[in-house]
Amino acid sequence: MNDDTLTLGVLLFEDAEELDVAGPWEVLGFWAAHIASRPVRLLTVGPRTGVVRCAKGLGLVADHDLATAPPLDLMVHPGGDGTRALAKDQSHLSRLRELHRQETILASVCTGSLVLAAAGLLAGRAATTHRGYLDKLAKIDGSIDVRAGERYVDDGDIVTSAGVSAGIDMALHLVCRLDGIEASEQTRQGIQYEAPGTR
Repeated sequence: MNDDTLTLGVLLFEDAEELDVAGPWEVLGFWAAHIASRPVRLLTVGPRTGVVRCAKGLGLVADHDLATAPPLDLMVHPGGDGTRALAKDQSHLSRLRELHRQETILASVCTGSLVLAAAGLLAGRAATTHRGYLDKLAKIDGSIDVRAGERYVDDGDIVTSAGVSAGIDMALHLVCRLDGIEASEQTRQGIQYEAPGTR
């Protein structure tokens, strides 16, 4: 594979919120297939391989487990009810810390940020989450600069977004970071997405 290839992963797990997964996947996948100025490999990863059942019953397949997945330049961590178990899963938290040490950009959607906080990765950082969980995020780690009302917060190697549909906005921002504003705008037009508050 070309050394210039970007390898991106979207995490799947039991009771993940469907749009938290599918929104960023669609943005990153459309960009990778039609617009990206360099090769992009987009993968599904999970705590284990195989089918997972999302929050509303949709079955999705994790092709790689986190322990043996190829090195990732970026990983999207969705939210959903399944984050409650992951926030207490020491092997999962350890793997997130290892990805961070390997300089993987970690991007969370919705309550995925609660798992990053449980791993100690948001200490002293600005971050956001679903509006119904802002207080919980602050309780996990009082040093987090919790940003209410923002669709996403870019804090360098960790990017967090608000609830559910905000993952689309965050993913478009990530495309901008990785490939420039024109690529992001072409992707937005390609998926025919209008940002909240626009028509």
